[in-house]
Amino acid sequence: MHSILVIGAGKIGSTIVDMLHETGDYDVTVADSSAAALEAVAQGGIKTIQLDFNDAVALQNALKGRYAVLSAAPYHLTGHVAQAARLADVNYFDLTEDVATTRMVKELAEGATTAFIPQCGLAPGFISIVAHDIASRFDKLDTVRLRVGALPQYPSNALSYNLTWSTDGVINEYIERCEAVVDGKLREVPAMEELEEFSLDGTRYEAFNTSGGLGTLCETLEGKVRNLNYKTIRYPGHCALMRVLLNDLQLRNRREVLKDILENAVPATMQDMVIVFVTVTGERGGRYVQETYARSVYGQKVAGTQRTAIQVTTAAGICAMLDLLVAGQLPKQGFVRQEEVDLDRFLTNRFGRVYAGERLDEGREPAVKNIRLDAVA
Repeated sequence: MHSILVIGAGKIGSTIVDMLHETGDYDVTVADSSAAALEAVAQGGIKTIQLDFNDAVALQNALKGRYAVLSAAPYHLTGHVAQAARLADVNYFDLTEDVATTRMVKELAEGATTAFIPQCGLAPGFISIVAHDIASRFDKLDTVRLRVGALPQYPSNALSYNLTWSTDGVINEYIERCEAVVDGKLREVPAMEELEEFSLDGTRYEAFNTSGGLGTLCETLEGKVRNLNYKTIRYPGHCALMRVLLNDLQLRNRREVLKDILENAVPATMQDMVIVFVTVTGERGGRYVQETYARSVYGQKVAGTQRTAIQVTTAAGICAMLDLLVAGQLPKQGFVRQEEVDLDRFLTNRFGRVYAGERLDEGREPAVKNIRLDAVA
């Protein structure tokens, strides 16, 4: 068995632990600073460590002798895990959407004898694998549009939103600047801008710039594509209300206050869905054509526990990448980009198949639906 340390026993971390442990192929230990969080996941032979992630020595000691560390810690702690992984010569995976953290990971990976594979979730993560796969089939690229949303199935408040994953992560992607390729050049564009609306399966949505969803795809395709951008999908009206909170009330400068408001006023839900929507236009065979990938993914049970769509898709992404590294299907050392992964290989993986329409709890209704494209504006 490969010894794996999962950092973080929260919503995503606990799902990762259950997915890996259920296979019987991994010796899984989970670390967290919260004794209560660890108690909730400590079952069926899963080992736990109570650990202060800011304690560099303790973190490095916890990594000794491991095959890999999978970080599901908040974005502001991820860099500590990456540094400890480098010092301990352990393979490293994370889920971060934070651009600055990924740049740090890239620097740490230089000259490393192990693999450093950041941004292994949904967006960044799977969305880049899809986009690069489609783009590779074009003779000349024009525009690549990536859209992803983790949405409540039954919105009932003014924000048309429920909490389904890290509140810190949501706030970070709404505030930090975003990377894009504009007229062939890598640029930074402001979050919460360039609002657009479109319709899928008869439902109207909006999308706007958010940070981190592209991962390293901008660097990979710069000079090869005219325009490349990533936007988060929400129900209409969400962006305008969030702008009031962030800009008019200046809560972008008081993140802890904004987090407290959201977590005490916006209810969480288990009834969510994830929309993945990628459109690529360009030249193929002398013609100007468009190719689109669209899926919606719903929650399902993992190891007998019901999990949300965002938990399942995010955890499946990082678990699939671990599997692919173990199988020798990814580079064994240095910095590994998501877009280096073959889409078909990912979708046939036992975890990646979640995105292909199969369920981890077999025999139940499909967890993925192909979307009918009604109109895109």
